[in-house]
Amino acid sequence: MKRAKQTIKWRFLFVFHVKQTTLKLLNISDYMNTKLLLDNLRNIPDFPKPGIHFKDVSTLFKNPECIHEMLNELVRLYQDKGITKVVGIESRGFVMGAMLAEKLNAGFVMARKPGKLPAETRKATYLKEYGYDTIEIHTDAINENDVVLIHDDLLATGGSMQAAYDLVQHFGPKKTYINFLIELQMEGLEGRKFLGKDHDITTLLTITE
Repeated sequence: MKRAKQTIKWRFLFVFHVKQTTLKLLNISDYMNTKLLLDNLRNIPDFPKPGIHFKDVSTLFKNPECIHEMLNELVRLYQDKGITKVVGIESRGFVMGAMLAEKLNAGFVMARKPGKLPAETRKATYLKEYGYDTIEIHTDAINENDVVLIHDDLLATGGSMQAAYDLVQHFGPKKTYINFLIELQMEGLEGRKFLGKDHDITTLLTITE
């Protein structure tokens, strides 16, 4: 079957945060053990390039207590929203996204990099600091009766999520929600502002410096 060539292009310049950072929590849930998550979130200096302090969520995923805390909070946030499809953005969005879909009795949809999905796809292309990147979704993954939650691990600049959001809108779902495990609100990282006020966005942790 001929693959769909429909492409959405987003110009977006990634601005790196270059000063030394420490973890500072902005929003605290009354239901979630945020200290546990912060204690297990690994900060890697100078990755992937000097001056960047990378927030490594893999240390949260390897700890079953952290998974339990995050999953329970995600279920609490979305159990009454009527979610029928959870879209996870490759690749860290797959981890909690698939587990959350099962808890919500919803389907799980993978937003993948080019060439990873075998059937006909829609695609969205967006500009990062080193060039264009693309995500794809199967054309039969979502329909107009769906209520969709798009999930990813980290909100920094918002480019990949905006591309995923616009890609999902081509299917005409009833409603689309957005969730991140962590939001970075630092100098040069204005992902929430980039996404705009019209989106329904939640994050479990917001780190400001």
